[in-house]
Amino acid sequence: MSAEQVSSLCEQLVKAVTVIMDPASTQRYRLEALKFCEEFKEKCPICVPCGLKLAEKTQTAIVRHFGMQILEHVVKFRWNNMPRLEKVYLKNNVMGLISSGTQSILEEESHIKDVLSRIVVEMIKREWPQHWPDMLKELDTLSKQGETQTELVMFILLRLAEDVVTFQTLPTQRRRDIQQTLTQNMEKIFCFLLTTLQQNVNKYRRMVGAPQEQEALTTPQKTDLAQEPKAQANCRVGIAALNTLAGYIDWVALSHITADNCKLLEMLCLLLNEPELQIGAAECLLIAVSRKGKLEDRKPLMVLFGDVAMHYILSAAQTADGEGLVEKHYVFLKRLCQVLCALGSQLCALLVSDSDVETPANFGKYLDSFLAFTTHPSQFLRSSTQITWGALFRHEVLSRDPLLLAMIPKYLRASMTNLVKVGFPSKTDSPSCEYSRFDFDSDEDFNAFFNSFRAQQGEVMRMACRLDPRTGFQMAGEWLKYQLTAPVDTGPMNSKTGEGLCSIFSPSFVQWDAMTFFSESVISQMFRTLDKDEIPVNDGIDLLQLVLNFETKDPLILSCVLTNVSALFPFVTYRPEYLPQVLSKLFASVTFEVIEESKAPRTRAVKNVRRHACSSIIKMCRDYPQLVLPNFEMLYNHVKQLLSNELLLTQMEKCALMEALVLISNQFKDYERQKVFLEELMAPVAGLWLSPEMQRVLSDPEAFISYVGADNKIADPVLEDPSGLNRSRISFCVYTILGVVKRARWPAATEEAKAGGFLVGYMPSGSPIYRNPCTEQVLKLFDNLLALIRTHNNLYMPEMVARLGETFAKALDMLEVEKNAILGLPQPLLELYDSPVYKTVLERMQGFFCTLYDNCFHILGNAGPSMQQDFYTVEGLATQLLSTAFINLNNIPDYRLRPMLRVFVKPLVLSCPSEHYETLVCPMLGPLFTYLHMRLSQKWQVINQRSMLCEDDAADDNPESQEMLEEQLVRLLTREVMDLITVCCVSKKGVEHNTTAAAVDGDDDEAMATEVTPPASAELTELGKCLMKQEDVCTALLITAYTSLSWKDTLSCQRTTTQLCWPLLKQVLPGNLLPDAVSWFFTSVLKGLQTHGQHDGCMAALVHLAFQIYEALRPRYAELKAVMEQVPGIQRDSLEQFDSKLLNPTLQKVADKRRKDHFKRLITGCIGKPLGEQFRKEVHIRNLPSLFKKVKPSLETDVLENEDGEGLTALFEP
Repeated sequence: MSAEQVSSLCEQLVKAVTVIMDPASTQRYRLEALKFCEEFKEKCPICVPCGLKLAEKTQTAIVRHFGMQILEHVVKFRWNNMPRLEKVYLKNNVMGLISSGTQSILEEESHIKDVLSRIVVEMIKREWPQHWPDMLKELDTLSKQGETQTELVMFILLRLAEDVVTFQTLPTQRRRDIQQTLTQNMEKIFCFLLTTLQQNVNKYRRMVGAPQEQEALTTPQKTDLAQEPKAQANCRVGIAALNTLAGYIDWVALSHITADNCKLLEMLCLLLNEPELQIGAAECLLIAVSRKGKLEDRKPLMVLFGDVAMHYILSAAQTADGEGLVEKHYVFLKRLCQVLCALGSQLCALLVSDSDVETPANFGKYLDSFLAFTTHPSQFLRSSTQITWGALFRHEVLSRDPLLLAMIPKYLRASMTNLVKVGFPSKTDSPSCEYSRFDFDSDEDFNAFFNSFRAQQGEVMRMACRLDPRTGFQMAGEWLKYQLTAPVDTGPMNSKTGEGLCSIFSPSFVQWDAMTFFSESVISQMFRTLDKDEIPVNDGIDLLQLVLNFETKDPLILSCVLTNVSALFPFVTYRPEYLPQVLSKLFASVTFEVIEESKAPRTRAVKNVRRHACSSIIKMCRDYPQLVLPNFEMLYNHVKQLLSNELLLTQMEKCALMEALVLISNQFKDYERQKVFLEELMAPVAGLWLSPEMQRVLSDPEAFISYVGADNKIADPVLEDPSGLNRSRISFCVYTILGVVKRARWPAATEEAKAGGFLVGYMPSGSPIYRNPCTEQVLKLFDNLLALIRTHNNLYMPEMVARLGETFAKALDMLEVEKNAILGLPQPLLELYDSPVYKTVLERMQGFFCTLYDNCFHILGNAGPSMQQDFYTVEGLATQLLSTAFINLNNIPDYRLRPMLRVFVKPLVLSCPSEHYETLVCPMLGPLFTYLHMRLSQKWQVINQRSMLCEDDAADDNPESQEMLEEQLVRLLTREVMDLITVCCVSKKGVEHNTTAAAVDGDDDEAMATEVTPPASAELTELGKCLMKQEDVCTALLITAYTSLSWKDTLSCQRTTTQLCWPLLKQVLPGNLLPDAVSWFFTSVLKGLQTHGQHDGCMAALVHLAFQIYEALRPRYAELKAVMEQVPGIQRDSLEQFDSKLLNPTLQKVADKRRKDHFKRLITGCIGKPLGEQFRKEVHIRNLPSLFKKVKPSLETDVLENEDGEGLTALFEP
């Protein structure tokens, strides 16, 4: 290797790097240059001299950076094969670069400093401490040369801690060696960091003439211009030292942080008032105060509640806030706020009734400063304090502290302001807006944040009111009275609902909205907290009267008024004479219109008021039926009067009122009386539903399309809708049947049910059998309902879709709102209230089909729980359902199939008594599961092919958003199907089915556990066993469960793996499984690992499942070993070892965890990696001779694994 060779190579490399970085280069040129550089790094034998030459100070920064990258590449990928002398040569040269090979601290580029520190850390990871014992001394010596070197040393120490402790990017043994050596030297390292920090800060303050205290702020001494760079250099080192400390404070022993009378914490508090260093200091302080660990070790942290620390923290906050909104100060305020929150958490943890920690003397000062953050204009800062307030109000000791109790009115007063929804980043109507522009990208973002912030405040306010219920109620009363008398201010924007009405941004509405939330939270808590005789009934009734007498034509405000009526309603239980007034207020709102007799479609705000009134009436009848019962006749007459005019109410509103009546009729507690009432109530529906015309329409798809007007062509799609009335008649019938089935019930107490004639006998198990007074009425209408469902399913046949009129070609499509919900697109805020509910007759038609479909299945889903044996014994029910609900499924789109499974099949199966499994459930689920497996497999095949095809080949008739929608729907349908199978087959302790089904669509972000073992209690249910007895159903279930593991839906995979796969397979283990089937199950799990291995939660669950299958079945099936041998990169000898241990029953079993770890190492070749790691070049770091002699037996493993406990006793022998 000659100098000329190095020089000419370097020249070529400089040219190549220049081409790569030059924005004017063509792509071909750039690629060629890149290829040249990469090949050089991989193959050239003289990388080190070239790298060192390019890294010289005389080169440009870009070239130097590339030179150092070469050196880093050498250390990472060639170190293991380098001769010792070459390693020493490289190490000495790199240390030389730190000593004298960089520009001064203020001139050097940060990426150069970064790459240089990386090279050193890569060498440390390979050689320290065994082969480079003096490393720390060398760094110490370098740091004595000056600020430039000290900063680099800080970078090296920080990077080392991050790689070894935070990210753990090296093999276990090396990590242990380095971490233990760091820990042994931690006292020296900490002393070095603190000294560096202190010396540089002192020099910096001396040169800047730092103001020691507030007074000096006005006249700071000017820095001598010559001194300026020196001061800046010291400041830079200070910042680097703080950053490095932050990397260590998180994990070192707490004793280092609290050593020397908490000197570190004291310094950090002092630095909070140093503008250049305050953010770093606050960061360190936050990490220190957030430390967990033994309570005893954390006690010294209470020094931060002392006078000195509190003074520094508070004065820093005041100064930062006093300087207006500057991003740097605002970031600092956020950190300080987090510090105060963490301090509060430490206080709550340490101050328990049996500890010797006392409430700090400065607790009052702490609360005042914390309140200052809760009243700051920034909505983000306000929200940051809520969790800590909650912890304080809940705390067993502090919640009795007079200082905290005195804080409650102040906190509630602050909440009154904080509940007002202002601060949208696009607006300027509040000081919060400015801050929101830093924190939120859009109004929608802010809106989502604010809604969760408000919910959180509600929680904390309720906790506060638990401690002081009267104050909250009094404040709510005052605010309510004020709002009732305040003039309406609609603000600059008028609502589209009508002239002079509020929009959701109007000043009046945001106040009403906040007040309503406040009073609701506070009043409900008061009723829970105070005894009956302590409730301020008179005050409550006075408020209720004021609300009932208040009149408004503004739909948004009226909606708030109705919520207040509901919140104050519990007072009526003390004064029932006020009930008629409440009812008439609510009934007046049911028919609310802004402009009477208007032809324009109602806006969402108006519809919400009417719906709100209906649901308030239902809620009242559900929660206080005894109270409403004496007024039943009045209520019934009211409803009859409203129902007599067909156009006055929408179908949904009519049915809501009928539901309320049914709820009260449950209080008759008399079967015959209630049956007669329901017969009378449903007479109009029965008349309509059973008429010959309706029968014809419901059973013939063509007649149906024509009757609802879906075959028309309409000239004016906004106003003209000739068949609207026909549609509403069908809706009315379906809604009513649903309302009655859902609400009519027998008395909960067996004695009352017996006395009222509801009890008809007992099951063999001894549980009572009831009859529902609505059964007779509903079953009379049942045939036509099934006919409608069959017809609706048949509408999706291609020949029927072709019959839809021009205007209604897309009538069976999804509504835009549904699409947006599935794609996770936010609704524009204003549109929510101001636009009409359905803008065109097509949207109305889509809404009609969608709701009708859902409601029909809701009726079937509720029929089981409602009518019980009377429903399940309907003759030929299984056949009837198969020939109606499950007909033409091939043409039914995913978005319709999902609700069918969720609202009909699932509840029907769950409430079915076991004696009907054979006759009803199995004949229905068998074909259904077989079909669903076929359907989902085809869908996933299409998705997989689509992702394999090049994007250029994809046809453009299917735009991306449509593909995304289809894919997301397949995911959601998959979850629905797997959830249904799990619910049918597996019983788990603790029911969580309802939560999974009700989870919001698209809940991909569900946190995934990393170490997953299936619940030990996952056993097959009676129904599961019944289904698994039937060969075709059993096959469909097993194949669906195991195939689904490689479908690209992480959530479904994790649930199926942990809950379903093993219990199903366990059921068929006693039988004779075919070897091919066993191999297929095992291979399916490995394929799942290939697809989902990059997700920790899935990976852990799948590895566990594969391990279970191999352990249980390998002794009987040698074929499994053949599958294992095909795993890429498997080590045969390791597999033989694992196998022999598994097959030799005489050997003592190794602990489960170690067997599983061994198995996981065997199948590593199958575990999929994230895209970013798939083509990564492997870094191999060799282990060095062990630092620590192993002591046998090591307590951690062998003793605890010795299952008969002998090892433990041996420990205690003398």
